[in-house]
Amino acid sequence: MVRIMGICGTWGLDSANGQMLEIILALCKKQGAETCVWDLASTALPFVGEPGCWDHAGVKEYQQMAADADAFILSSPEYHGTMSGVMKNQMDWITNDIARGKPFGLVSTLGGASNSNTLNHMRISIRNLHGWVIPEQVAVAHVKDAFDDAGALVDEAMRERVEGFSIALVAATELLATTR
Repeated sequence: MVRIMGICGTWGLDSANGQMLEIILALCKKQGAETCVWDLASTALPFVGEPGCWDHAGVKEYQQMAADADAFILSSPEYHGTMSGVMKNQMDWITNDIARGKPFGLVSTLGGASNSNTLNHMRISIRNLHGWVIPEQVAVAHVKDAFDDAGALVDEAMRERVEGFSIALVAATELLATTR
C-alpha cells in the first residue's frame, strides 16, 4: 500500500485548497492508497531560519510524515502570480532526501481565470528537490463557484479531471515505489 501526503497552501484545511485535498485524497483512498495531511492549524511550522526552527518539534514531526510518504499532493492558491507563502514555507522543510524519486501531484486554485503560474512554480521547486511531478495537473478557476453546498465539485469536466489526476498519481506512486 502506498502512502500519499497532502500539503495545503492555506492555513486551514477548511479552505478551497483543503477541500481539493479532501476530494483527491478520498479518490486515492478508493484506489487503495493510505493518505495523510499536515494540518497547520493544529501544528504550525516556523519559518525556515527563524530562531529555534531547526529543533522545533513540529518540524521534526512534519519531516517524518513527509519522509514516510511515497507521494505528495500540493494544493495552493495563486497569490500574486505564484504559490502562497504558506505553501512555500512547507516546501522549504522538505529536503532533497525526502523528495528524491517521489511523485508529486500539483493543484492550484484561482479567484479568476485559470492559468498555470502556480503550477509551474511548484513544478520548478519540486524539480530542484529531485521529485517527479506527474503530467496531470489541476487548476480550479473561479474557485468561489467551484463547490456545491456539500463541498463537491460542481463542474462535471473538473470532477473527471480530478479523478484522472488521482488515478495517475496513485499509478505513478505504485510504479516509482518499486524502484526505491
